[in-house]
Amino acid sequence: MANLLRTGVLVAALTALFMAVGYFIGGQSGMLVALVIALGMNLFAYWNSDKMVLAMQNAQEVDPRSAPDLYRLVERLAANAGLPTPRIYIIETEQPNAFATGRDPQNAAVAVSSGLLRMLNSDELAGVISHELTHIRNRDTLTMTITATLAGAIGMLANFGLFFGNSRDNPLGPIGILLVSILAPIAALLVQMGISRSREYAADRGGAEISGTPLSLASALAKIEHRAGQTRNFAAEANPATAHLFIVNPLHGGLAGLFATHPSTAERIRRLQAMAGHAPAATAGPAGPGGAGPWGGRRGPWS
Repeated sequence: MANLLRTGVLVAALTALFMAVGYFIGGQSGMLVALVIALGMNLFAYWNSDKMVLAMQNAQEVDPRSAPDLYRLVERLAANAGLPTPRIYIIETEQPNAFATGRDPQNAAVAVSSGLLRMLNSDELAGVISHELTHIRNRDTLTMTITATLAGAIGMLANFGLFFGNSRDNPLGPIGILLVSILAPIAALLVQMGISRSREYAADRGGAEISGTPLSLASALAKIEHRAGQTRNFAAEANPATAHLFIVNPLHGGLAGLFATHPSTAERIRRLQAMAGHAPAATAGPAGPGGAGPWGGRRGPWS
């Protein structure tokens, strides 16, 4: 019930922001048009936002025949979490990352990158997938996916105002339109920050419980953070409103650091180590703790 209430409040806030941008671009008529569009988008996003996000990332669905080891792992962890097995997707990118989406546990999907599969060992991959399954179990995926859709739409509407915001109903004038085009996407990003940060800590905790190995998830986060900082995810950079869906921020440069949608990875690792009763480990080298390689690779000291 609490998650449902939070979802309603956040969607209402983004809808109000969408209407405000419409008003500042086109006055009362612009606000009414924005309201109609926002209501339609909320309805569309509830049923289709997961498909949109997966399409934005060029994710390809796999099954027990095309990816038997990955499918069995997800199936086993979903059973541990008390969830039906979600649809499973692979994103072809060297950047190691993962996300979950879907309006409810019965209509959920987990997407992992090909770079992630090549880099992690089986225990680390289990920790990452368990983290994403926790988002599904907590019904974070609906909130986070609808938020990505609306935040992206706010940015598009603000950009639209730069070209078509000079009508006589516009209450701000050209300078005001320019300010709205800059500030509205930032405001939407701040809402995303509020959503993602606390939920990432909860998903880390749940992921550690489902997989049973907090230190393997900590090891995975260290590896992902290091490698993600060296490789680009072009699909995510083309759709920055989806950044908060990923387990680690996929964006580079710009506002990625100033308005980070994720809590500090070092703090997330520290909390996972505390769950396991271990003192913080030394900072990982380029390969991360436990070494690099496919998720059948060698185990490290955290595994």
